[in-house]
Amino acid sequence: MGAVPVIETEELTKVYGDQTAVDRLSLTVAAGEIFGFLGPNGAGKTTTLLMLLGLTEPTGGRVRVLGLDPARDPIQVKSRVGYLQENMGFYSDLNARQMLAFVAELNGIAGGPAAARIDAALAAVGLADAAGKKIAAFSRGMRQRLGIAELLIKEARVAFLDEPTLGLDPDGTLRIMELIQGLARDRGMTIVLSSHQLNQVEKICHRVGIMIKGRMVAQGPMEQLAREKFGLGSEQFTLEEIYMKYFLEA
Repeated sequence: MGAVPVIETEELTKVYGDQTAVDRLSLTVAAGEIFGFLGPNGAGKTTTLLMLLGLTEPTGGRVRVLGLDPARDPIQVKSRVGYLQENMGFYSDLNARQMLAFVAELNGIAGGPAAARIDAALAAVGLADAAGKKIAAFSRGMRQRLGIAELLIKEARVAFLDEPTLGLDPDGTLRIMELIQGLARDRGMTIVLSSHQLNQVEKICHRVGIMIKGRMVAQGPMEQLAREKFGLGSEQFTLEEIYMKYFLEA
């Protein structure tokens, strides 16, 4: 994990009418880091992700992703950033190879380079044998792995993952977790992982941030957060216990 920040926000704020969805968020995520983004539904996590992706403009504050302002340079940001949503949208009548070819074309990759990336991506996510299978017949786990293959096709430097293991069986969950770790470890990809599966976040994230009612109430390694609330190291507490302590006191 590098020390170079690839995501930076300063006093980032989003207001809808009389409701503040994100309240003065200051955050830094380093290159190659897996950052766990935690909070209850309605806490402001999705709104934050939309601002980082350039899909909605901030009301106030400053945001940079890979040194770029997502609201002013949305195309450049989108070309370098991937987003794996909770329910990935694919063209179900296409097969996996055709879908990735479409993604490659959208990103200006064609011919031999596109074919090579598609083969490598399918192999990396364990879908080489299903390359000719229509996506309509894919399980949820296969769809999630295809979404990760899209990140590899465009060689994303940053990935925002929203509940990537929701609804998966234990085997599917393990495969996705291993793939996420590999993206950061082997490819230097920066991952922001939004999830309610705290036991999974605990296993793979370098740091976590806890967002409640639009405010980031805590961020840092588990060890730091445990000492802040309990006066003892994280080996004494699970992430769920640490999270609930912050949640109840917010």
